Amino acid sequence: MRCIPIWILLLCTSLLWAQDRTIFFCDFDKDTLPGSGEGQIVKGYKDTQSLQIERSDPGSTNRRYTIDPALLSDPTVTMKATVKAEGISKRPNPWNGIKVMLMLETEGGYHWPQIQIPGGDFDWRDFAETIRLPAHIKRATLVVGLEEVRGRVWFDNLEIHRGRPSRSGKRYPAIFSGHDLPRLRGVMYGPTFKEEDFRDLAGWNANQIRWQLNWVPMKAAEEWARDMDAYDKWLDGALLECDKALAACEKYRIKVLVDLHCPPGGRAEDGVCRMFQEKRYQDHLLQIWDKVATRYKGRSVVYAYDLLNEAVEGTVSPDCLHWRDLATEAARVIRRIDPDKPVVFEPSPWGSADGFDTLSPLDLDRVIYSFHMYQPHQFTHQGVYEDKQALAYPGVAYPGVINGQMWDKEQLRRAMMPAIEFQKEFNVQIYVGEFSAIRWAPGRSAYLYLRDCIELFEEYGWDWSYHAFREWDGWSVEHTGDRSNRRPSAEPTERQQLLVSYFTKNQRP
Repeated sequence: MRCIPIWILLLCTSLLWAQDRTIFFCDFDKDTLPGSGEGQIVKGYKDTQSLQIERSDPGSTNRRYTIDPALLSDPTVTMKATVKAEGISKRPNPWNGIKVMLMLETEGGYHWPQIQIPGGDFDWRDFAETIRLPAHIKRATLVVGLEEVRGRVWFDNLEIHRGRPSRSGKRYPAIFSGHDLPRLRGVMYGPTFKEEDFRDLAGWNANQIRWQLNWVPMKAAEEWARDMDAYDKWLDGALLECDKALAACEKYRIKVLVDLHCPPGGRAEDGVCRMFQEKRYQDHLLQIWDKVATRYKGRSVVYAYDLLNEAVEGTVSPDCLHWRDLATEAARVIRRIDPDKPVVFEPSPWGSADGFDTLSPLDLDRVIYSFHMYQPHQFTHQGVYEDKQALAYPGVAYPGVINGQMWDKEQLRRAMMPAIEFQKEFNVQIYVGEFSAIRWAPGRSAYLYLRDCIELFEEYGWDWSYHAFREWDGWSVEHTGDRSNRRPSAEPTERQQLLVSYFTKNQRP
């Protein structure tokens, strides 16, 4: 009997597994053009056939492919595409532009998960996105093309696979929380120090503050942050305020997470941090953490450093590091100065729970993993960006159907599932650095949302900080739900009572 080498058996098993996981694949190398809609077959990727779509004026042109919804039964799928672009105009909204998107119709409405692809000009590049699928999909369509932009785009190797790419990383023998207290429950605060606020937080029994090194006004600052001298001047002033906060927290026995809220170089209009396109800003980030770690070395009141608030990579230039690698380097800079100091890492993009789906743990110990919870934005941020008269009352209620999806406590759990699974897989601590709901959400909606979120945080043993304390009154738990009334309530609101009820469980350092 002939024996088959084990490496051949393993290779065959791997190939069969990959083949079994494939839901859709199209490389356009057949004689007929699959799908329906616009586009033409041209000579393209590596001299093979590719799909080309172009527009001379801003608008929408696409090609569609029907996907059997029975194949979308897994919790996640990974979409891939090889794309080339030429002269793609500026998109009017972040969701417009080059599209590789699934249009999913469910019992509750539509969902449009897509691969994030930049505009402008670029040669053939591979893009991928792992997405969480909604329940009860009735119809599914893969859409590729251009939306509300002009230019020319080529597509090849369109793929949809069940599940997510495999990831490496060790499972830690014990959860590292970064502190010696049973739980941290507190608020986000800053960037301006006020002594009475710290005294009041101590009265509430908060035992943690996420102190933001932040600039005001934020939108204008995103531009002047390109100037490193201006950035450093701002940072020097912000650190003086932080010094005062640390002294007060030592006095009132409150732990502090120092959060670098503003990246050197600032952000473009779509939120992408410029430091992922210009290496000089990445170099400056490392210098910043050298400066901050040196300044606060030996201050035990600082229990950790949040390496950057809500990093957004976009298209990373060849000479720049991706966020996970850059964060690792920043942590190493801190550790050379303060070897035992924990760091907090938020995945890209936007520090969202979804970022954990494809994340491998950093190759470091003493790391706390963090995300921010604002889903669904149509509820939590209603009326935040619109003019006062533009908000149509009674507004968006929770729990309820929001954007075609029923949102309740279990849907919140599903939204947090990437973080939950990451915690279970690698045995790491999760910290919710921000969560909130706008105070003028209808009825008791804001209270009910906050209550459900906190109950889930407590169920999974997560530390958390509410966004935000005495910052902008839209997020204030000390104000009523009346948007026109900008004075704090004479009596504690239901939302304030909710926070304090959990703060009373705290042990103080």
